[in-house]
Amino acid sequence: MTNNLTDTLRKAEHAYANGAERPLGSYLRVLGVYGGAVAGLLAVGKLTGAKAPERVSVMDLALMGLTTHRLSRTLAKDAVTSPLRAPFTRYTGVSGPAELKEEVRGHGTKHAMGELLTCPFCLSQWIATAYAAGLVFAPGVTRLAGAVMSAVAVSDWLQLGYARLMKAAEGS
Repeated sequence: MTNNLTDTLRKAEHAYANGAERPLGSYLRVLGVYGGAVAGLLAVGKLTGAKAPERVSVMDLALMGLTTHRLSRTLAKDAVTSPLRAPFTRYTGVSGPAELKEEVRGHGTKHAMGELLTCPFCLSQWIATAYAAGLVFAPGVTRLAGAVMSAVAVSDWLQLGYARLMKAAEGS
Protein backbone atom coordinates (compact mmCIF):
# COMPACT_ATOMS: atom_id res chain seq x y z
CA MET A 1 0.00 0.00 0.00
CA THR A 2 2.81 2.45 0.90
CA ASN A 3 4.55 1.90 -2.44
CA ASN A 4 1.30 2.46 -4.33
CA LEU A 5 0.63 5.69 -2.45
CA THR A 6 4.22 6.86 -2.94
CA ASP A 7 4.07 6.06 -6.65
CA THR A 8 0.74 7.84 -6.99
CA LEU A 9 2.08 10.94 -5.22
CA ARG A 10 5.25 10.97 -7.34
CA LYS A 11 3.20 10.70 -10.53
CA ALA A 12 0.95 13.54 -9.40
CA GLU A 13 3.99 15.67 -8.51
CA HIS A 14 5.62 14.98 -11.89
CA ALA A 15 2.41 15.75 -13.80
CA TYR A 16 1.85 18.93 -11.80
CA ALA A 17 5.44 20.21 -12.15
CA ASN A 18 5.27 20.38 -15.95
CA GLY A 19 9.07 20.21 -16.11
CA ALA A 20 9.67 22.87 -13.44
CA GLU A 21 11.04 22.44 -9.92
CA ARG A 22 7.83 22.04 -7.89
CA PRO A 23 8.67 19.90 -4.83
CA LEU A 24 5.13 19.18 -3.65
CA GLY A 25 6.28 16.72 -0.98
CA SER A 26 8.60 19.36 0.47
CA TYR A 27 5.80 21.92 0.39
CA LEU A 28 3.68 19.45 2.36
CA ARG A 29 6.47 19.19 4.95
CA VAL A 30 6.64 22.99 5.23
CA LEU A 31 2.85 23.09 5.63
CA GLY A 32 3.16 20.35 8.26
CA VAL A 33 5.64 22.47 10.21
CA TYR A 34 3.26 25.44 10.05
CA GLY A 35 0.31 23.31 11.15
CA GLY A 36 2.40 21.74 13.91
CA ALA A 37 3.49 25.17 15.13
CA VAL A 38 -0.12 26.39 15.25
CA ALA A 39 -1.19 23.20 17.05
CA GLY A 40 1.70 23.65 19.49
CA LEU A 41 0.69 27.26 20.18
CA LEU A 42 -2.90 26.16 20.79
CA ALA A 43 -1.70 23.44 23.18
CA VAL A 44 0.52 25.87 25.09
CA GLY A 45 -2.40 28.29 25.31
CA LYS A 46 -4.63 25.54 26.66
CA LEU A 47 -2.02 24.43 29.22
CA THR A 48 -1.25 27.94 30.43
CA GLY A 49 -4.81 29.22 30.32
CA ALA A 50 -3.88 31.93 27.83
CA LYS A 51 -6.85 32.94 25.75
CA ALA A 52 -7.20 34.72 22.46
CA PRO A 53 -8.73 38.18 22.69
CA GLU A 54 -12.48 38.30 22.12
CA ARG A 55 -11.85 40.76 19.31
CA VAL A 56 -8.89 42.37 17.61
CA SER A 57 -8.97 46.15 17.76
CA VAL A 58 -8.48 48.27 14.66
CA MET A 59 -5.20 49.52 16.14
CA ASP A 60 -3.95 45.97 16.71
CA LEU A 61 -4.96 45.02 13.16
CA ALA A 62 -3.11 48.06 11.77
CA LEU A 63 0.01 47.25 13.83
CA MET A 64 -0.18 43.62 12.80
CA GLY A 65 -0.54 44.52 9.12
CA LEU A 66 2.29 47.05 9.08
CA THR A 67 4.54 44.79 11.16
CA THR A 68 3.84 41.79 8.96
CA HIS A 69 4.57 43.83 5.83
CA ARG A 70 7.84 45.26 7.13
CA LEU A 71 9.16 42.10 8.79
CA SER A 72 8.34 39.90 5.79
CA ARG A 73 10.26 42.26 3.48
CA THR A 74 13.14 42.46 5.96
CA LEU A 75 13.44 38.68 6.17
CA ALA A 76 12.94 38.06 2.44
CA LYS A 77 14.87 40.94 0.87
CA ASP A 78 17.21 42.75 3.29
CA ALA A 79 20.98 42.43 2.90
CA VAL A 80 21.43 42.05 6.66
CA THR A 81 19.19 38.96 6.73
CA SER A 82 20.87 37.35 3.69
CA PRO A 83 22.85 34.94 5.92
CA LEU A 84 19.50 33.35 6.87
CA ARG A 85 18.64 32.84 3.19
CA ALA A 86 22.15 32.00 1.92
CA PRO A 87 21.93 28.21 2.43
CA PHE A 88 18.86 28.18 0.16
CA THR A 89 19.55 30.98 -2.33
CA ARG A 90 22.13 32.58 -4.60
CA TYR A 91 22.70 36.34 -4.77
CA THR A 92 21.91 37.72 -8.23
CA GLY A 93 21.84 41.47 -7.66
CA VAL A 94 19.76 44.32 -6.32
CA SER A 95 16.01 44.37 -6.85
CA GLY A 96 15.07 47.77 -5.43
CA PRO A 97 16.03 50.32 -2.82
CA ALA A 98 17.78 48.41 -0.01
CA GLU A 99 16.56 45.04 -1.33
CA LEU A 100 18.41 42.09 -2.80
CA LYS A 101 17.45 39.79 -5.64
CA GLU A 102 18.23 36.13 -5.01
CA GLU A 103 17.41 32.96 -6.88
CA VAL A 104 16.32 29.81 -5.13
CA ARG A 105 18.72 26.88 -5.35
CA GLY A 106 18.68 23.23 -4.47
CA HIS A 107 16.01 20.59 -4.74
CA GLY A 108 13.27 19.25 -2.50
CA THR A 109 13.09 20.76 0.95
CA LYS A 110 16.03 23.09 0.28
CA HIS A 111 14.18 24.51 -2.74
CA ALA A 112 10.89 24.82 -0.83
CA MET A 113 12.64 26.66 2.02
CA GLY A 114 14.34 28.96 -0.48
CA GLU A 115 10.99 29.84 -2.00
CA LEU A 116 9.50 30.53 1.42
CA LEU A 117 12.43 32.65 2.61
CA THR A 118 12.60 34.80 -0.54
CA CYS A 119 8.88 35.48 -0.79
CA PRO A 120 7.54 38.26 1.44
CA PHE A 121 4.00 37.21 0.54
CA CYS A 122 4.72 33.64 1.69
CA LEU A 123 6.42 34.75 4.91
CA SER A 124 3.51 37.04 5.79
CA GLN A 125 1.29 34.17 6.95
CA TRP A 126 3.99 32.87 9.29
CA ILE A 127 4.74 36.35 10.65
CA ALA A 128 1.08 37.27 11.15
CA THR A 129 0.54 33.97 12.99
CA ALA A 130 3.53 34.69 15.24
CA TYR A 131 2.20 38.21 15.88
CA ALA A 132 -1.22 36.80 16.79
CA ALA A 133 0.46 34.36 19.19
CA GLY A 134 2.36 37.30 20.66
CA LEU A 135 -0.92 39.10 21.32
CA VAL A 136 -2.06 36.04 23.29
CA PHE A 137 1.12 35.32 25.27
CA ALA A 138 2.89 38.70 25.53
CA PRO A 139 0.62 41.49 24.29
CA GLY A 140 2.63 44.44 25.62
CA VAL A 141 5.95 43.37 24.12
CA THR A 142 4.21 42.34 20.89
CA ARG A 143 2.53 45.73 20.51
CA LEU A 144 5.83 47.50 21.24
CA ALA A 145 7.66 45.42 18.63
CA GLY A 146 4.75 46.03 16.27
CA ALA A 147 5.00 49.77 16.81
CA VAL A 148 8.72 49.69 16.04
CA MET A 149 8.28 47.70 12.82
CA SER A 150 5.29 49.85 11.83
CA ALA A 151 7.39 52.99 12.29
CA VAL A 152 10.08 51.44 10.08
CA ALA A 153 7.47 50.63 7.41
CA VAL A 154 6.12 54.18 7.46
CA SER A 155 9.69 55.53 7.36
CA ASP A 156 10.42 53.34 4.31
CA TRP A 157 7.44 54.79 2.47
CA LEU A 158 8.44 58.32 3.43
CA GLN A 159 12.02 57.68 2.23
CA LEU A 160 10.73 56.36 -1.11
CA GLY A 161 8.33 59.30 -1.45
CA TYR A 162 11.09 61.76 -0.62
CA ALA A 163 13.43 60.17 -3.18
CA ARG A 164 10.70 60.37 -5.82
CA LEU A 165 10.03 64.03 -5.01
CA MET A 166 13.76 64.84 -5.18
CA LYS A 167 14.05 63.09 -8.54
CA ALA A 168 11.02 65.02 -9.85
CA ALA A 169 12.47 68.32 -8.57
CA GLU A 170 15.81 67.64 -10.28
CA GLY A 171 14.04 66.86 -13.54
CA SER A 172 12.14 70.15 -13.69
